[in-house]
Amino acid sequence: MGWFYVLIGGLFEVGWAYGLRASEGFTKPVASVVTIITLAISFYLFAKAMRMLEIGTAYAVYTGIGTAGTAIVGMLVLGEPADALRIFFVALLVGGIIGIKLVSEDGDKKDASREEPDAS
Repeated sequence: MGWFYVLIGGLFEVGWAYGLRASEGFTKPVASVVTIITLAISFYLFAKAMRMLEIGTAYAVYTGIGTAGTAIVGMLVLGEPADALRIFFVALLVGGIIGIKLVSEDGDKKDASREEPDAS
């Protein structure tokens, strides 16, 4: 469940990053409120994940989702450059996120390793 929180929190991070631009420096009230709400949801979900996962791996994945997602939204929605080199590095970032997740312990495994051995 911790990784689900990281994933959804990372997607909300993309939302608030986009909202920062849409709010034009918090001068547009509706966009500003939506940005603050998505920011709060993002941090709340990440905080819940921290109760179950290793902080280093979870934070790397969380911010990686936000970074890659925001770059992709910028290219697809905001008309930012989408040249081959930029796409390559975003793909490299996504590959790194997947790699970090694959080599990390799941929360259940981490909790199981803390259990005391059976005394029988």
